[in-house]
Amino acid sequence: MAIYNRRISRRGPVAFRRNNPVSATSQVESLARQLADQIIRQREQAKARQRLGRIYTNFDPTDDVLPNNIETVTRGLFAGNTGSLTSMFTSSNLTATQKTYIQEIFSTGDPASNNNANSELSMAYGHFNGSGSKDLTGNLNNDTPSRAIYKQYAQLLLAPNDKKFTINGTDTNEIYILNFNRARVREKLDPGNFEVSLAQLSGSAPSGIVNGFANNAHTGSNVKLSGTSNFIQIIDDSSVTSGGSVSEGGLVYNLVSGSIDEGTTIYNPTAPVYYGLLYPQHGVAILNGEVLNKDISLGGVNFNSVTGSGVQGDNTVKLFTSISGSNALTPAGVNGGIQARSSEQVKSTYYFVRVKNAEYNYSNNPSFVTGSLGELFFKTMVQDPQVYITTVGLYNDRRELLATAKLSQPLLKNYTREALIKVKLDF
Repeated sequence: MAIYNRRISRRGPVAFRRNNPVSATSQVESLARQLADQIIRQREQAKARQRLGRIYTNFDPTDDVLPNNIETVTRGLFAGNTGSLTSMFTSSNLTATQKTYIQEIFSTGDPASNNNANSELSMAYGHFNGSGSKDLTGNLNNDTPSRAIYKQYAQLLLAPNDKKFTINGTDTNEIYILNFNRARVREKLDPGNFEVSLAQLSGSAPSGIVNGFANNAHTGSNVKLSGTSNFIQIIDDSSVTSGGSVSEGGLVYNLVSGSIDEGTTIYNPTAPVYYGLLYPQHGVAILNGEVLNKDISLGGVNFNSVTGSGVQGDNTVKLFTSISGSNALTPAGVNGGIQARSSEQVKSTYYFVRVKNAEYNYSNNPSFVTGSLGELFFKTMVQDPQVYITTVGLYNDRRELLATAKLSQPLLKNYTREALIKVKLDF
C-alpha cells in the first residue's frame, strides 16, 4: 500500500478583495472637479492680468491662422508697373563689341545721359550659320556674334538634340530675340497679355548698292521706316491653346498675328501667320527672321536682314526701329510698341490678431510712465487709458521677434474698443 505525504497550509482560508466601483468613480469625479477649478482659476487670473496690460497673445492655430493660400498676381512688366512700352531708347554705354551681340533697351532715356533710365529688355539677332555679323574680337574659330546668340538660346530653350528653332513645323536659320528684364518677369510673362507691334521698314539698300546685294549691306545705320502706315501686331495663342505646350524650355506658345486690344483677337484664326515662339517662364520671345523679311503683303515687314558672310549687319537695330516706330502708326486709343504683364503665384498666410476690450490698453513705452516707481505719467490713464496701436509684432515660441506689420494709420484702443487686425505674410 502506497503512502503519499501531503503538505497542509496553515494560512487559513483565502479572502478575495474587490474595489468598490462607486468609490473609484467618486475619486475620478473629485480629481476632475479639482482640475476644472484649477483651469477656471488660471483663466480668471489671466483675464485679471489682461486688464493690467498684456504683451503677448498666443495664436490659436485653428481659429487665428489661415495658411497656404495661393493667388495669382499680375503686374505691368515695365517701369512703374505699366503694361506698355511705347517709348524706348538704346544705350550709349555699350561698347561697339557689345552692340554686335545685343542692344539693351531702356525706358525714359539713354542711361548715359539720364539717371532715371530703366532697363526693360534686351534685343538680339541670331543666325544658325553665323551670317549677318562679324567677329571683332580677333578669335580664329569663326564664332561670330549671330552664331553665338543663336546657339545660346537654342541651348537654353531647346532639347539637347534639337539644334534649330521650329516655328509652325518649319526650321528657321535666323531669329530675333526679345529677352525681358528678369527681375520684372518674376515667375513668368502672363500669357494672353503679350503683344508686339512692328512697323514696316523701307527694305531698300543704301545708295550705290545694287539691289541684289541689299541683304549684304543694309546695316543698322541705314534702317528707316517705310513712310507708310503699315504695321503688324503679334500676340501669343494662349486664347486658343489652353496651357500651351511643354518643352525643354518649359511652357511655350506660338506667336501669331493678332491683337489684345478690346480682348485677345487672332487675325484669321483658322490660318494665322506664325511669327515665332513665346517662352513665358524664361521671359523670352523668339521671332522668325525669315518671316519678318517678307513683304507686308505676305505677312512680313520688309526687314531685309543682313545675311552676308563676314558682314556686320546690325540687324538688331532693325527690330528696335520697327518696334519703337510702331506706336506712331497705331490708331488713337491703341498702343504700339510692346504690351506685356508679369504673372506669379503668391503663397500667403493670414494671421488674425484679435484685441479684446480689456487687452492692450497700456503701453510699455518709457514715455508712458514717470519716476523711479514707474507711475503713469498721466493720472487719467489709470482708469481710462487711451493708447494707439501702430505695429503688430510676430514672435516665435521663444518670444524672439520675427516680423513686424505696420498699420496704415494709428488705431485708438481703450476699454470700450476692440479690434481685429489681419496680417498677411507673402512668400
